[in-house]
Amino acid sequence: MAGQLSDKYMGQLESWIGTGPKIFTLLYQITRDGCNATTFHQKCDNQGPTVTVLYNQQGSVYRGYGSLNWNSSSSNIKDANAFIFQLRYSGSDKPTKFAIIDKHTQYGLNGHPTYGPTFGGGHDLQAFTGTVNSSGVFFALNGYMNAHSFDYQGLTVDKINNCNLQVTELEVYAITDGQRKQSPVLQTWRKHPEWNEKTLTEEIASFKPSGELGLSDVRILMLGPVGTGKSSFYNTINSVFKGRITQRAPSGIGTQSITTAYTPYEVKARSGASLNFRFCDTRGLEVPQGLNNLECNYLLDGNISDFYECQFTRQFNPPTPICPENPGFVHKPNLKEKILCVLFVIDAATIDEIPPKLVEKMNSFQRIANRKGIPRAVLLTKVDLACKNVASNITNVFISKKIEGAVDKVSGLLGLPKNNIFPVKNYENEMQLDDNIRILALLALRQLLYFAEDYVENLQEKINGRNVSTEKLHKL
Repeated sequence: MAGQLSDKYMGQLESWIGTGPKIFTLLYQITRDGCNATTFHQKCDNQGPTVTVLYNQQGSVYRGYGSLNWNSSSSNIKDANAFIFQLRYSGSDKPTKFAIIDKHTQYGLNGHPTYGPTFGGGHDLQAFTGTVNSSGVFFALNGYMNAHSFDYQGLTVDKINNCNLQVTELEVYAITDGQRKQSPVLQTWRKHPEWNEKTLTEEIASFKPSGELGLSDVRILMLGPVGTGKSSFYNTINSVFKGRITQRAPSGIGTQSITTAYTPYEVKARSGASLNFRFCDTRGLEVPQGLNNLECNYLLDGNISDFYECQFTRQFNPPTPICPENPGFVHKPNLKEKILCVLFVIDAATIDEIPPKLVEKMNSFQRIANRKGIPRAVLLTKVDLACKNVASNITNVFISKKIEGAVDKVSGLLGLPKNNIFPVKNYENEMQLDDNIRILALLALRQLLYFAEDYVENLQEKINGRNVSTEKLHKL
C-alpha cells in the first residue's frame, strides 16, 4: 500500500534535509497498521532517519524529520538535525521548515515506548499515547502540540494544525540515500484551482446579483431524469453551508419522481443568513409524463408559483397540465421569479441508458432556454459509480478517463460546451462532511453563479439599450 506523500512534497523534504537525493520507504501508516504506540515502535525503531507526516480534514499536512533512530529507551534523544515542518495549511501549499532552537542543548526526539512519534524535549509535538481508535472518518489523536524546542518563527500552533489533532492519516517513512523513482505525471483533462474549500465558500457566500435590477437572489432551475440526484445536489450544497449533513429536499430511489412540487430552496449559512441564490427543484423528467415544452416555458418565465403542488394540488403531468387558467398561475411575474440559469442533472454511470425520447425532451428544453438567452449547464452526478478510481479518491475525478468520456458523451447529447459540464458526487452513504465532496460541489456552484451573473449583465444591457423598465422585463 503506497503512502499519501506526493513526489512534490518528497522533493521539498529532500531539499530541507540537504544531503542529496533520498528514497522514501513507508514504514508505518495508522489506517493500515492501527494507531498504536507499540506497533509504531515495532515498525520504526532502529530504522535510521525518518519523516513523520500528519494529514487532517482541513487539508493541512505537517509533522517532523528526525536524523537519528527512533527507540524505546524512555528518554529524550539529542538530534541537532531534527526539524518540524508544514507542507500545506487549510488546503493551500505553505512549505515551512522550523529548525531546532539550540542544536547543542535541545532534544529533537523522544523515545518513550508508550508514545507514538514525539518531537522535542517539551514536547513540541506528541502524536499520541497508547492506542487511538478511528471514528470511521478520522483519528482523534490524544497527543498535543506546542512551542518548545523548535523555532516557529512567530507562527502559532493553530496555523499549523488548525487547532486540532483529528487526523485522517499518520505516516512514517524511512529516509535513505538514493535516487527515488518518481511517479508518472498524470495528465488532467480539466485544469482546476487548488482544492481550497475556504476560498470557494467565502466567494459563494459573498455572491450578490446586480443591484441595478433589484434582485435579491438568482434562481437556478434543476431538470433531469428521475433518480439522477437533483434534490440530493441541493442537499449537498445545503450541507456544506450548514456544517452538517442535511436532508431538506426529499430524495431517494424509485421508478417515479419523489419530487412533485416546484420548490425553490434557499441555502443558509450557519449564522442563519440566506445566501443570494435558490435551487428550484422540479419533478424528474419522464417519458411520456412530466413537463412538456409549454410548461417548461412557463417555468423559465416565472409563471409557476412557488410550491405549486403544495398550494394547489397540481402536479406536472398530463391530466392536470399547467395553463393560465390554473389557480396560482402567475400572469405577470417579476424578474425575481424568473429562472436565470438552467441546470440539467445527469447520472454519469447511466448515460447510455437514457431513452432517446428523454434526450430529445431535454434538448427541446435546452433550445427553449437558449432562445431566451438563459445559460445552461450540466451536473454530472454519481461519478464514484462511473469510475472505481474516483470512488477510491474523489480527487481523481479530473484525471479519470471514464469521467472525461462521460463529459464528452453528455456534451454530444445536449450540444453544450464541455466546460459547462460539472462532475460531482452527492452525499449518499456519508454521515459526516467530506472535504473533497464539498469542493467538487462548490466548484460547480461557483461556475453556475458566474453564468447567472453573466445573464443578469445581459439583461441590464437590454434594459439600457431598449429603455425598458424592470417591470416590463418579463416580455423581453
